[in-house]
Amino acid sequence: MRSGTAFSIKGMHFLVAALVLLSLFVGSIGSVQASGGNSGAVYTMTNSATGNEIQVYERAEDGRLTPGGSFATGGFGTGSGLGSQGAIVLGQGLLFAVNAGSNELSAFDIDGNQLNLVDKASSQGTRPISITYHDGLLYVLNAGNGGNIAGFRVSKNGHLAFIRGSVRPLSNNGVGDAPSPEEIGFSPNGRQLVVSEKGSNLIDTYDVVGGWAFGPIVNPSAGPAPYGFDFAKGNILVISEAANSAVSTYRTTAKGLNVISASLVDTQAAACWLVVTSDGRYAYAANAASGTVSGYRVHNNGELSLLRADGINANTGSGSHPIDMGLSKGNNFLYVLTSGNNLINEFTANPDGNLSAIGTVSAPAGATGLAAH
Repeated sequence: MRSGTAFSIKGMHFLVAALVLLSLFVGSIGSVQASGGNSGAVYTMTNSATGNEIQVYERAEDGRLTPGGSFATGGFGTGSGLGSQGAIVLGQGLLFAVNAGSNELSAFDIDGNQLNLVDKASSQGTRPISITYHDGLLYVLNAGNGGNIAGFRVSKNGHLAFIRGSVRPLSNNGVGDAPSPEEIGFSPNGRQLVVSEKGSNLIDTYDVVGGWAFGPIVNPSAGPAPYGFDFAKGNILVISEAANSAVSTYRTTAKGLNVISASLVDTQAAACWLVVTSDGRYAYAANAASGTVSGYRVHNNGELSLLRADGINANTGSGSHPIDMGLSKGNNFLYVLTSGNNLINEFTANPDGNLSAIGTVSAPAGATGLAAH
């Protein structure tokens, strides 16, 4: 009896200990699942002249952002807004950023909500303001000293190798002042590069073969001051026009651009930055002078229509000056950087294209560029 009693007591102790361990294990699984749901992030850049940094924001499942860490690019900004789209971009698990004050590019490996600087390279020009990535290729737009574009091959771990012979001029052929370029972007198939030139009312296109860009073919813009752009399905270019606060669409060809919808105005002021949902159905333009965001329906043939007749799909407030925007993976959330009040505005992007405000979070003064995943 005594031995049996002792055994039963030991057995009970073992059972209790096992249950405690099991509860701890289950609890740890629950905590991992909870944190794992917040897998998204949003990035912006300080562009500080004393040391450029990337600011990371963790994204919750409801789209709200929480400030995370800041990570030095190893280069310098200009200390003020760049007035361009695409200062930071994402690709193959990496983040790329311009250092406009030191004429450099930085590449980071993304490890959860941490960034690891893996390389830095000369931009092969002065005042880099915009970059674009496609399938192991990175091209940069330099806006200083006549302006140019330059290409780099990107290794799997993020190292940048300049492609000799890839430097190409803008519409001015490198003579005189740069024509106020705003953005560089790859077409979805990677066969063309596009550069918008606000100052000259021109859009440059380059054919890309084997990593080298050839051109440019210089195309007149349908409306004045072509600015930010993105692509819909079928390599359809969707581009804003700041002067008349409008958006146009073009079909890209080997011989240049063919206009589809010309200068559909949004009744607001200074449509500058623009993004298109990954399914190509909707485009959003940030109206810098009116503190609003306009939504457009991109039809299958590339034609445009406004989602709302008044052009106001979201309001960021008087004097907010909305600039860079980013869509989360899956197009569930739209984030808008407002330089007038140093905020990132959070919106739910509904299936019908309409936007619902969630809230705001503080951004560094002078921040420029925005990327989301």
